[in-house]
Amino acid sequence: MVLDIYLKKRRWKILLFLAAIIIGIASLKYTNWLTDKLSQEERKKVELWAEAIKRLASDEITTETDISLIEMISNQNTSIPLIVTNADDSIMIHANISFTPARQNEILTRELKKMKAQNPPIEIFISENIKQFLYYRESYLLRNLRLFPIVQLLVIFLFIGVAYLAFSASRSAEQNQVWVGMSKETAHQLGTPISSLMAWVELLRLQKNDPAIVGELENDIQRLEKITERFSKIGSKPELLHTDMETVIRSTLEYLKRRSSGKIKYEFHTDGTNKWEVPLNEALFSWVIENLCKNAMDAMNGEGTITISLKEKENNVIVDLSDTGKGLHKSQFKTIFQPGYSTKKRGWGLGLSLAKRIVENYHKGKIFIKESEINKGTTFRILLKKNA
Repeated sequence: MVLDIYLKKRRWKILLFLAAIIIGIASLKYTNWLTDKLSQEERKKVELWAEAIKRLASDEITTETDISLIEMISNQNTSIPLIVTNADDSIMIHANISFTPARQNEILTRELKKMKAQNPPIEIFISENIKQFLYYRESYLLRNLRLFPIVQLLVIFLFIGVAYLAFSASRSAEQNQVWVGMSKETAHQLGTPISSLMAWVELLRLQKNDPAIVGELENDIQRLEKITERFSKIGSKPELLHTDMETVIRSTLEYLKRRSSGKIKYEFHTDGTNKWEVPLNEALFSWVIENLCKNAMDAMNGEGTITISLKEKENNVIVDLSDTGKGLHKSQFKTIFQPGYSTKKRGWGLGLSLAKRIVENYHKGKIFIKESEINKGTTFRILLKKNA
């Protein structure tokens, strides 16, 4: 059963993503509409400027008032870069273009080329035989306005990304504290009854009860002690010692064989030539193998084959654990390691989460699903450095 919390979390992520896309599209649409309107206004201003130049060059002006008005119109343009050329493309007038005297021709020629590519020219008929062409391009303000929504969206997404990373780090730290607290408390709570059970076993031995029964009780107590040791190590920084991984895996499989159904077959493959010494905490890594095997048993409904292979690649020791169970969908490859995620009706969803924590947090390795196929099985892969 997939817990509702992860379904809700996924829905919220999708909704937030869709909301961000809608806001982005709306912002771009509005800015495009606004810049188009401003572009039309700039075109009108340039046309008015062209008309003013035409009037100044003609004989139609009769009063000083007309001259003042036309000059005022022509001087109002302080932001739109423009160039006026004659029929031979020679530059006659230019405005609002910055350059140094040494590079005047180079910059004006380059600007004229840009203007021709951006907007169609405005024709100025000075007389019947004389025609000039006015070229212009968007003002600095309008160009920046077109870029504004892109910059705005980048800032928003950057803020969301930083906030998400900060939230994830805070949540991870909180989960770590919960893990440590639960583990220490569990180890503490198990300690007292285990001591009591050990005393009872000694009493049974002194009373000369059936040695086989006493032996089985001792085995179970040792198992409880091992579980307590594991929880105590989870609650603190475990010590990593160079340990033969093959020995640890074989020992764990022997224990599982005694505790599992006879319908479960175990296969262990290794070339037998390498020394599989890895910085390892034996108690915790054994727990990882147990959890993966128990997860495989559940996936196979108590009948099938669990195969473990051990190999080396570069400076990594690779452990592949495969089952012949029902398999997983690709959408489950990451969520299956999250705390509380379980495909079982009565599962707590902690086994694989615990395995991931042990491998990645304590052993600085990696654990992931290598491959999975529905109704054929799943392969988990563990990577550990030989010289961590």
